[in-house]
Amino acid sequence: MQVLKNLIFIFLLFALTKCKTEQNLQPKNVQMAFLADVHFQDIYAEFKDANYKGIKNPISDEFVNIRTMGSQLKSTRIFNENYFAFLAALDDISKRGIKIVVLPGDFSDDGQPIHVKGLRRILDNYSEKYGISFFATTGNHDPVRPFSREAIKKDFLGEGGKEQIIASSESKLKIVEDDQLKPIITSGIKNWGYQEILNEMSDFGFYPKQDYLYWETPFSNYNYTNYNFKKASEASPLEKRVYPIQHNTAFLPDASYLVEPIKDVWLLAIDANVYIPKEKTLDLESSQDDYTGASIGFNNVLSHKNHLVDWVERVSKNAKAHGKTLIAFSHYPMVDFNDDASSEMKTFFGSNKMQLHRVPNEDVAKTFANAGIQIHFGGHMHINDTGVRTTAKGTLFNIQTPSLAAYIPAYKILTIHSDSEFDIETVVTDSVHNFNKLFSLYEQEHTHLESIKKINIWNKDILKTKNYREFTQWHLKELTRLRFIPKDWPKTFTDAVLKSSGKDLLLMAQDNKQVINQQLASKKWSLNDFESWTGFDMIFDFYRLRSADELALADIGLKRLEHYQFVCDQLSKSGNKAFALWQSILKKTANGYPSNHFKINLKTSTIERINP
Repeated sequence: MQVLKNLIFIFLLFALTKCKTEQNLQPKNVQMAFLADVHFQDIYAEFKDANYKGIKNPISDEFVNIRTMGSQLKSTRIFNENYFAFLAALDDISKRGIKIVVLPGDFSDDGQPIHVKGLRRILDNYSEKYGISFFATTGNHDPVRPFSREAIKKDFLGEGGKEQIIASSESKLKIVEDDQLKPIITSGIKNWGYQEILNEMSDFGFYPKQDYLYWETPFSNYNYTNYNFKKASEASPLEKRVYPIQHNTAFLPDASYLVEPIKDVWLLAIDANVYIPKEKTLDLESSQDDYTGASIGFNNVLSHKNHLVDWVERVSKNAKAHGKTLIAFSHYPMVDFNDDASSEMKTFFGSNKMQLHRVPNEDVAKTFANAGIQIHFGGHMHINDTGVRTTAKGTLFNIQTPSLAAYIPAYKILTIHSDSEFDIETVVTDSVHNFNKLFSLYEQEHTHLESIKKINIWNKDILKTKNYREFTQWHLKELTRLRFIPKDWPKTFTDAVLKSSGKDLLLMAQDNKQVINQQLASKKWSLNDFESWTGFDMIFDFYRLRSADELALADIGLKRLEHYQFVCDQLSKSGNKAFALWQSILKKTANGYPSNHFKINLKTSTIERINP
């Protein structure tokens, strides 16, 4: 009997010791940084095969290859200054002692060899100097198609402020005007496909390494208990990581992988790029241009890459079985990123406007929440946002990481306090050394545009900005004026509001004049207070809110937001259906989930704002 008691005691002691040891092994206070949509372009790269160094900066005497300011201000991303912002962010990360950095897609801009190689050199440098491990996944700009293809960019900045065409092949050239600069032909501007990009970025998660504790793909056939590096290496070639598409007429690569970089933390990199054949039958080796782009994301994953859903579910179950903390990331959002205003936006703008085709269907969130994903970092939209969806099987927290190439330039820091408690902080990259280093070249561009009497030239005041945050605000403001409003907004609405002051808009609500005056008095406002802003300001501030969420409040001001809501409220009460919709959109956009600094508890499925 005593022997049995001793055996029971020993067993209980062993069990308690094992439990305590496992608890001690749980990751605590592990930090990692997320930098989405870097859109890196190596502005100092030389096209050696074309003997072309670029244009000379008269201030620094350096040669640079940059895009025009005009092209930047009509694009949702900055092409040039984000080079310096990326270095500033990496310097900040290294000072904080963070050793894991995740790049959720669009780390390059169109997968051009010259830029992917430049990015690798920088990542290698920070890895060697600071011991940082980088993990990337592919976005719709890296690659733009599954296979390498010839490409052209017509908007590089050339001598005398003119546009410089740079192409990878003369076959991409059509008509070259007499007054244009001679085109540059270089292989460095091609669009690389999966094989070339993954080969160049092989050290950043796409392939196994000896120091990874675990690594797998959706197509590998080993498991955690029988894992070894040899098996992972044998399963890693890209030709073994393909899936059938279009009735098995073609097989496309899938760069997804799971990695355990440090003990008990699993990073799940989901390649949600989906390239759909344009033709019914494809010859894989001659059809590089016969695919659509991949910008839609997870909506197409559910219809064309369902093997990823099965794999994610297996990974989630295995993570729980082995006591791993699972963090998922991809290039695309899994949850509505419009603060649940997408329905109203489709009615107001039209379903084909405002990039609404990129909004994930509710089935996406439901599918991946049911598959076991709880925390997911996405990018693609260049916005700061948090989305939450709960199903009977779990809660999914989708964290949208801002881009360093747009307003508001920032990255995210994830701190794992335990297997259920997480802290997410947004770090704004507002002060960037050398952000204005190229301004003298833009001066030449603006002078040239004036000389040829170009219509609707970009506003030169952007060259007066004092810091990078202010520069990105100007970028968004000009983008709103030059592209967003003409392309997406109902003309009847903008004709009525763009040049009208807030006071003018209030006076449009004549039926409620007495009530308006009473409410103004109760708020201690006067009608003249509303003369300080116009309808354009209101639309621009909507874009600031949509891009930066609560981080935009410091730039807009709470009183201004209250003014907007008050005016829209009065106009909607006057029976203006457009303003009733607009009021709802603006209100939802200003009142989303915490997105600046917040904590998530997976046990209680709650999210809580951390006040600064």
